[in-house]
Amino acid sequence: MTKTKLSVWLLLLPFLSVLAGLLSLVFDAPLQQALRLQLFDQYQRWQPRVYAEVPVRIIDIDEASLARLGQWPWPRTTIARLIERLGAQSVAAIGFDVMFAEPDRTSPKAAAALWNLAGPLRGAVDALPDHDALLAASLTGADVVLGFAVERAAGAGAKPRLPDLKVRFIVSGEPQTRWMHAFNNTVTSLPALEQAASGNGAMSFVPDRDGVVRRVPLVLRVGEQPVPTLAAESLRVAQGARNIILKSAGDDSGLQEIKIGSLAVPVTPQGDVWVHYTRAAPARYLPAWKVLDGSADPALLKDHIVLIGSSAQGLMDLRFGPFGLIPGVETHAQVLEQMLSGHFLERPSWARGLEGVVLMLGGLLAGFLALRARALAAALASALLLGLMLGGGWLAFARYGLLLDSISPALGVVASFLVCSLAHHFASEREQRWIKDAFSRYVSPNRVDFLVGNPDAMELGGRRQDCSFIFTDLAGFTTLMERIDPGQAVALLNDYLDEMIAIAFRHEGTLDRIVGDAVAIMFSAPVPQPDHRARAYACALEMDVFANQYSARLQASGVPFGRTRLGVHCGEVIVGNFGGTNIFDYRALGDPVNTAARLESVNKHLGTRMCVSAAILADCPSARVRPVGRLVLKGKSQALEVFEPVDDALAERYAGTADYAAAFSALHAQTDDAATLFAALAARYPQDPLVELHHRRLAAGARGDLIVMDEK
Repeated sequence: MTKTKLSVWLLLLPFLSVLAGLLSLVFDAPLQQALRLQLFDQYQRWQPRVYAEVPVRIIDIDEASLARLGQWPWPRTTIARLIERLGAQSVAAIGFDVMFAEPDRTSPKAAAALWNLAGPLRGAVDALPDHDALLAASLTGADVVLGFAVERAAGAGAKPRLPDLKVRFIVSGEPQTRWMHAFNNTVTSLPALEQAASGNGAMSFVPDRDGVVRRVPLVLRVGEQPVPTLAAESLRVAQGARNIILKSAGDDSGLQEIKIGSLAVPVTPQGDVWVHYTRAAPARYLPAWKVLDGSADPALLKDHIVLIGSSAQGLMDLRFGPFGLIPGVETHAQVLEQMLSGHFLERPSWARGLEGVVLMLGGLLAGFLALRARALAAALASALLLGLMLGGGWLAFARYGLLLDSISPALGVVASFLVCSLAHHFASEREQRWIKDAFSRYVSPNRVDFLVGNPDAMELGGRRQDCSFIFTDLAGFTTLMERIDPGQAVALLNDYLDEMIAIAFRHEGTLDRIVGDAVAIMFSAPVPQPDHRARAYACALEMDVFANQYSARLQASGVPFGRTRLGVHCGEVIVGNFGGTNIFDYRALGDPVNTAARLESVNKHLGTRMCVSAAILADCPSARVRPVGRLVLKGKSQALEVFEPVDDALAERYAGTADYAAAFSALHAQTDDAATLFAALAARYPQDPLVELHHRRLAAGARGDLIVMDEK
């Protein structure tokens, strides 16, 4: 695989990793669900709901009550007496987390049949009041909610058995029954008891896959009919309300809120309440035997919703919660406590979208860090990112009661980091070898070492960069080839080019290209150099000194070696590999490159050796230069301020700096004495090319320092 293809695949890895994470979030695999729910359980263990007194009490059929009153089921007369006792204490409502699906076997008629009584004794026994009738009578005089069970019975008929519903459901928005937990049959109390009760509510829970009850529904669906649960119906009866209002957003997105009397309860789309459990709170319970014998404190019952259920292990009404086993009746009670206190846990509808965004951004960031940053820095940054994500999820729970899944995004970030780190590990050696081989021909050795040690400091394939450029050209080399042995000419040229490139490397420049006897050098690429303008100017000066000395030495020996012209300019360009997938060609593209080349070429028309733009000199405050003029180069429309460096050797033959500056100032201002000043200078310094240039222009009628070049 080529370097370019490898880089493309590496850059795609974070996106592919994030895509896999997003797909897992969409499909929500069982393992992912389990991890999310375990996280929510851990939140509750860290910060359980603090138990506070609200008007909810459990009348507990506990071990002590069974020991005093006998084994369960108790006679219905005992249940009727319990209801009467509670009614006398002015409770708000009584909810039974038990079911009376069969007739009482201790009723007189049932007992007479069991004992095979006959004759007058049988008649006397049959004349005694039926226990179920007595219970029904007690129900009529109290606000009682009876429990029923829902089931998903195999082979159930098309028309399910429905309880005697005392509630009226009102739908606000679009009906959302298809979102409710669905069942196809019920097991209810005896019809006479159902009819006598003030309400009937489902006792059933819908635990998660691991058997833990984390959400309690307020409404279920039997067939197509919504039915209330025990907690919802007890709350309705306690308020003397007639309706339960099911609210939705108006679209097919499930339920949003259930209003029971004056209380509005946020729910899941299925109609569940997330339970925020408290730890064990004995104050929540009141033994049934104390109510029956009248020893219970009336203040513990007055205006309370009381739920009758059992904590006795032998009755097997136990459920799993985040803290372990708890009685099922306590789960109903804790939901009622939350509704009455207005304390809710919520998993908002936007939670999944937020988790997807966090996974996407975090996974991409971790992946690119793993690919581009140093290993330790990437690991620390990713660990910090994970800490922020997990801490954010905990903070949302602790402060706002929001259930946000930070596990799924965190796993996505870890997966992206690991995949990209592994890919980076396998690619790093190949990348280093490739960089060293490719750049050893282009940059100075210390720059090669830097790139090998810091491959992330270079971006291949094209990027915007502010760079400086030097273009050189050797005048008269073609003529030289004709006048001396070609082998000797090539050797001289190689010596010349070797030293020119060595000078560039000493200034940490990059060889852009060699075309015949011409050299192009760039600075600030591939690695940015803040002082690239000063580097380019210093490099050009050293090149100029060498080239003149080399030419002078050869000319002194009879070899007509030409002089070197240089152009120096800077600007924003695109730098990168433009050689395709199989050929490496690292270079710069842009107008500043062409301008630098034109500045080199314009020397032959000006008579100068080096032309430097004002942009280069902006970072060279101590440069000894003199203005050439404002040049409009061939093919350009904007004028460019151009200057010529002046060294000690030139100062002997050129006009003095002060004299030239005074004449040029008059030229720039287009004053009438400009021609006179340059004429005087031309007479005194006939070898000064710029003085001669402006003298000719002014003599021809030109005014000002704007020079339009008609040739390259």
